[in-house]
Amino acid sequence: MSTDARELVRRLQDLFRGVRLIKQRRAEERPVIPLGLVGILSQLDGLADGCHARELALRARLDPSTVSRAVATLVSHGLVERRPDPVDRRAQVLALTPDGRTALTDTHDWYARLLGRALAGWTADEVAALSAGLRRFTRDLEVALENHENLEAAR
Repeated sequence: MSTDARELVRRLQDLFRGVRLIKQRRAEERPVIPLGLVGILSQLDGLADGCHARELALRARLDPSTVSRAVATLVSHGLVERRPDPVDRRAQVLALTPDGRTALTDTHDWYARLLGRALAGWTADEVAALSAGLRRFTRDLEVALENHENLEAAR
């Protein structure tokens, strides 16, 4: 591995540690959404009519069993509800509850305040460059992992 690659690995480890600390702090300060489940709620928030669990697993690029456990936890916390599918009454559609939407909005606001403090000394161009670089990196990482059935399998 080249020196540049080793340095990038170290920076990514620093980033992962920072993300873990952010999640822990959020869980302490905003415990309404269980740790690690903001992403699932965010996926559901983008779907006005809700979705089936298998669609949620595909969208989140997670194993269906992982999504099933996450949904069960979110339902038990009153953040997600299961509704009968209007087309196929045997199936269920997952949707955010009003409490889930409120909790998600509060969490997004919390993240925005944190990022605002963290990036206070950055220029708008620096923030835009970071965002563009992260977008490109995550897209290229997904391409590099495409031989895996899903990203969870690559972990």
